[in-house]
Amino acid sequence: MTREFDPVKLSVLANAFDGIVREMTSGLLRSARSSVINTARDFSCAVLTADNQLLAAAEGVPVHVFGAGPLGEDMVELHDDIREGDAFLHNDPYMGNSHAADHVILVPIFIQGRHLFTAVTKAHQADCGNSLPTTFFATARDVYEEGALIFPCVRVQRDHKDIDDIIRMCRSRIRVPDQWYGDYLASVGASRIAERRIHELAEKFGVDDLVDFVDAWFDYSERLTASAIETLPEYVLLGTSTHDPFPGTGPDGVHLQATLEVRPKQGKIVIDLRDNPDNLPNGLNLTKATATGAALAGILSGIPENLPSNAGTFRRVEVLLRDGCAVGVPKHPYSCSSGTTNLADRVVNIVQAAFSQIDDGYGTAEGAAGQAPAKSVISGIDERNGNAYVNQILVGGVGGPATPYVDGWPTYQRPVCGALLYHDSVEVDEQRYPILVHERTLVADSGGAGRQRGGLATRVTMEPRAESVTLTYGIEGKINPPKGVRGGHDGAEPSTWVEDLTTGERREIPVVGRYDLQAGEKVVSITPGGGGYGDPLERDVLAVLDDYRESRVTLEAAAAHYGVIIADGTVDEQATAKARHDRLAI
Repeated sequence: MTREFDPVKLSVLANAFDGIVREMTSGLLRSARSSVINTARDFSCAVLTADNQLLAAAEGVPVHVFGAGPLGEDMVELHDDIREGDAFLHNDPYMGNSHAADHVILVPIFIQGRHLFTAVTKAHQADCGNSLPTTFFATARDVYEEGALIFPCVRVQRDHKDIDDIIRMCRSRIRVPDQWYGDYLASVGASRIAERRIHELAEKFGVDDLVDFVDAWFDYSERLTASAIETLPEYVLLGTSTHDPFPGTGPDGVHLQATLEVRPKQGKIVIDLRDNPDNLPNGLNLTKATATGAALAGILSGIPENLPSNAGTFRRVEVLLRDGCAVGVPKHPYSCSSGTTNLADRVVNIVQAAFSQIDDGYGTAEGAAGQAPAKSVISGIDERNGNAYVNQILVGGVGGPATPYVDGWPTYQRPVCGALLYHDSVEVDEQRYPILVHERTLVADSGGAGRQRGGLATRVTMEPRAESVTLTYGIEGKINPPKGVRGGHDGAEPSTWVEDLTTGERREIPVVGRYDLQAGEKVVSITPGGGGYGDPLERDVLAVLDDYRESRVTLEAAAAHYGVIIADGTVDEQATAKARHDRLAI
């Protein structure tokens, strides 16, 4: 770029690209067929530059889009005949994708014969052809046992028309073929929205202005990020966390760590994830995209400033990975089926919580994660119509991390998603699938106590309407619940059991696996709570009173954790002052 870009035009075009991605998002949300996309919103849209840099992501899920650049790299590396009207299907975790269940549609956008941008939609599928009816096969010993259909960035449209060979392959191997095809069409349609809108931008502003805008926007974002890092003290932070034992992890679980070097003089942060276990013989392994995306998500959560989500910002963050690492670059054929969740959630937590070591006002506590039955993949035959069904339900959320200034969200779905996924509508799920949800309620005292309280856990109780429903799930945080920071308490651990509706007999089920819930049984699923931030005795007394009145905290917990004495629905100020004084004196 040889001239200074007009700052007004910079703002106009930055918001225009953001608006394009939001229009893509709205189109996909409203036209997809599976509820994991059109209700839970487990998808993301983005626009890349011609050199495969993330330009605009709007409200894209961090683990989907922060590592999106390599998706475009795969497209141009594998295909030397890209032209207008093409579309590519990509879900290869050993290349640039997150995991096999995330189907990506890439549409190269040509203006005046030049490939200038690429539209990206990434949508989590209800089914991806796994050997078991789940898109999170945490116990798969390798990709062959996993069984997913994997497409290493194959052309799926030429001249805006489907390539039927690929479509037939998907329809013959995916358990819900019509639903998959509807989601595929919605994804292609969303990418074509970007194609049309960017052509309109080029007509309005000219191609040269769009090219110059990209450079100016990245440079501006980089300057913002460098300035934010320059305000931090020079620090080397070591963050650690442990994933609960799962099949293939050994009895001690998976110990993870990240070293963060804050270099304010250089305006740079380096995250080193190389000193971690080798690839695991299960589906927990991360991919290059998810390890990178999780680390970047933790950085943007940990830094107090609000920074653009684009490649210019990421120039100032270096993520160090190694081949053959469970949180690095996976070696084939190790499975990455759950590569967008468990260990990725731990990486986000490690990084964002590590910032709290700098001083009060930095970082966050740990957020809850896990794939409890309240968030499981359900499958079976719907006896109302004889049709097979499979889909991930997101009936219950988990507790979000407390920050220095606000309490954790109870609707947080998991750290890698940045609280961007939606809760399912209970009524819609009951209409679509043969399940009956008896309750969805927040659990008092489950958020880690702190000056800012962790997000509350959710309890969900449901039963099959018909003969049975298969739940595929993975409960995490039972041994290592979300940690509080700077004196904040840990969030509550999860709990799950199956109850006989006739006798009331309870029995626990394994922490990970597949369970056939029979007629006459109900499953009770309590998710984890989020960690707290800061000393609970510093929490505003009226905030504790409000928590009590809203049933977020019990009378006993208000006194035991916060030193707040409540009598007849009001705070006993004298008793509270004494209780807090006595606790601080210990």
